[in-house]
Amino acid sequence: MIDIPTSGKASASSELGRSLEASSGRIFSRKSRLSFYNRTFRIICIASAVFVCMILFSILFLMGRTGILTFDTVSVKDFFLSTEWVPENDQYGAFIFIFGTFALTLLTMAISVPLSVIIAIFLSEMTPGWLKTALRPVLDLLVGIPSVVYGFLGLTVLIPMLRTVTGTNMGDGILAAAIVLTIMVLPTISRITDDSIVAVPKKYRDASYALGATRFQTILKVVLPAARSGIMYAVILGMAHAIGETMAVVMVIGNTPQLADALFKPTSVLTSNIVMQIANVPFDSTWNDALYLMGFILLVISLLMIVIVRLIQGRGVKA
Repeated sequence: MIDIPTSGKASASSELGRSLEASSGRIFSRKSRLSFYNRTFRIICIASAVFVCMILFSILFLMGRTGILTFDTVSVKDFFLSTEWVPENDQYGAFIFIFGTFALTLLTMAISVPLSVIIAIFLSEMTPGWLKTALRPVLDLLVGIPSVVYGFLGLTVLIPMLRTVTGTNMGDGILAAAIVLTIMVLPTISRITDDSIVAVPKKYRDASYALGATRFQTILKVVLPAARSGIMYAVILGMAHAIGETMAVVMVIGNTPQLADALFKPTSVLTSNIVMQIANVPFDSTWNDALYLMGFILLVISLLMIVIVRLIQGRGVKA
């Protein structure tokens, strides 16, 4: 039996202890670093979300607080129901612009939604694969074209064409603006509707064909109802885009504060009126407050559109 020296035992145990301490120290250090990184990342994410919310509420507060000052000198009834917009005479009736905004949006949707759905059906149900590959990127590229380009083409090409076709002296107006906006929102509505139709399970189509339905009947009675939530999502996004569009509308609508009771009558909407007048308005004036109130109305409409989109999206997910 060989005896191990006591000093050797002590040396071995001390080395083992140091190695265990070093190992545990490394583990503890790594865990601490990971915990620190996770906490830091979580704090950054929360701070970013809070910052975005603060910006949104700050804009709402600024626009609302300034806009509400309009009612110190103008009654609510006169602002929303009067058609007299003559700031030089302290008349601030915004009914013309509110009516024009909704009329333009509805006319745009009446033209663009059927066309967009037809294009989406053609892309998803009828075209071969190689043509889909070619057409879908084209629609995506159309979304990225600046609005001022659409407006310039509408001013230089569309309005003279409308004058020639209709024989009128004034081609600008709500119809020209609606056509330009239709071209602008068409790619967005078409692509989202296309994705919604493609997402419909194939078994729905197979079951319809098994019951003897034609392709047209299958698309109309099965595919479109199944993709309804996605189509509504696309339509509301298109409406939000149409309501908030400025530069293209400014260039083709005529920018005249008169009621849009004809398709070829120059008029104005909330966005175009703000853009055309804000540069010449005294800062501390009722005129300025009225323009802020118009911007606040647009902001509220946009937020309502987003809420509706979220509700529709949530129902689609549940379904």
